[in-house]
Amino acid sequence: MASTDLAVLTEGLRKRYGDKTALDGCDLAVRAGTVHGVLGPNGAGKTTAVRVLSTLLRPDGGTARVAGLDVVRQAAEVRRVIGLVGQHAAVDEQLSGRQNLEMFGRLYHLGARAARARAGELLERFRLADTGRKPVSQYSGGMRRRLDLAAGLILAPRVLFLDEPTTGLDPRSRNEVWEAVTELRQGGATVLLTTQYLEEADRLADDVSVIDDGKVVARGTPAELKSRVGADRVDVVVRRAADLPAAAAALARVAGAGPDVDPETRTAGAPVRDRITALSELLRTLDAEGVEVEDVELRRPTLDEVFLALTGHAAGKAARGGATGVAGAAPAGGGRTAGRGAPGGSDEKEARV
Repeated sequence: MASTDLAVLTEGLRKRYGDKTALDGCDLAVRAGTVHGVLGPNGAGKTTAVRVLSTLLRPDGGTARVAGLDVVRQAAEVRRVIGLVGQHAAVDEQLSGRQNLEMFGRLYHLGARAARARAGELLERFRLADTGRKPVSQYSGGMRRRLDLAAGLILAPRVLFLDEPTTGLDPRSRNEVWEAVTELRQGGATVLLTTQYLEEADRLADDVSVIDDGKVVARGTPAELKSRVGADRVDVVVRRAADLPAAAAALARVAGAGPDVDPETRTAGAPVRDRITALSELLRTLDAEGVEVEDVELRRPTLDEVFLALTGHAAGKAARGGATGVAGAAPAGGGRTAGRGAPGGSDEKEARV
């Protein structure tokens, strides 16, 4: 892929906090006009990567370009073409949604009329028009995050960074944010989305980079990553626990390997090569042996299984230092990148402009 087709490109990116390595040769390539998921557990380096790409941190090594601009040598230019939504909403809860957006517009040097017009457009786009004059303190979690997304789009950035935008949200609010991100993709935006939620990456991302211990360990579409684990799986749930050994034996003959058996859920599962043939043969065998089946599922490997296969541990692994990218690192704020000034060190606060 030509570099001109890439909205974000990092090569050998490195960042340390004292004796802790946050990024250890991290290589990312994000196609323009796509949602790119950066998937990894707490402490993998996701937030540190976003802070470097948004010019809030200087890398210790390697290179990073956003929209063709070097994040170190052309930091001011980078800030003019990006938006950033951090892990925590950066809106003022005492102001209304409209007042927040107008304030961000003025901070981005829009005139009063242009700021009002842009605020109205974004409130409508994110289905907040009927709440635009209500204090944000009365918003639900999903509404706050949608407003935060709207604020990140005040200047229609070429690249939008979303750092774990649904962390801490209830399922309904998370779905609201997912719908908003889907609409951004449909509108042609380039979005780099960090997440530790496998379902989120599977649902939203065109491409996924799996990051662990500060480096990318795998990349591809969700379907490509799943295919790397291997075969499809058949899971069968029997009606009576006493039939589980017979079902497991039948599945072993079909799959050619010993199945995983869970007596608590009365489930046996195994990978199979020819999914349709295996499923048909299994059902015939179980019927002939009088084994009553409560449920049977033919499925691809999940991203959770992909992550486990690639890294040797589950994606929900907690880092000792929390969700900051590395133990001892400064926590990521919820603000937007500043339009002027130079990036600082690990203790720098994000500006809210």
